[in-house]
Amino acid sequence: MLQRVTRASVTVDGDLVAMIGEGLCLLVGIEAADSEGEVRAAVDKIVGLRVFGDESGKMNLDLGDIGGEVLVVSQFTLFGDVRKGRRPSFTGAGPPDHAEPLIVAMAKAFDDLGIVTMTGVFGAKMTLHIENDGPVTLILEIRDGRAQ
Repeated sequence: MLQRVTRASVTVDGDLVAMIGEGLCLLVGIEAADSEGEVRAAVDKIVGLRVFGDESGKMNLDLGDIGGEVLVVSQFTLFGDVRKGRRPSFTGAGPPDHAEPLIVAMAKAFDDLGIVTMTGVFGAKMTLHIENDGPVTLILEIRDGRAQ
């Protein structure tokens, strides 16, 4: 899930651990079947998304056009299945030893493209402060290396 933000930050135990200005806050869920192919496809798609306003206010600009920043936050709860019972099941989420390297790879891929990139703390109880701009929130699913 990505949100266009004017700023976003993450705190853990009251300590600021990450902060960005204008850009995208990415809440990223990793499934057991995900690989670096999905990470590359997601980064490629996200970098080129024209979700920022041009001089007319029309969504025609991408991250590079505005010098935008990225905050990558792992969020296994995106896979919460609430179809049965009252408590979510998270069996669809990839195990931490699989998910964490892919989150790291995603942040590195944005950074390698010259985009200022920050991350939350994997596995920590985080508090996010998100100033959603628009609001603009999009859900992006990648399967078999392609956007769905």
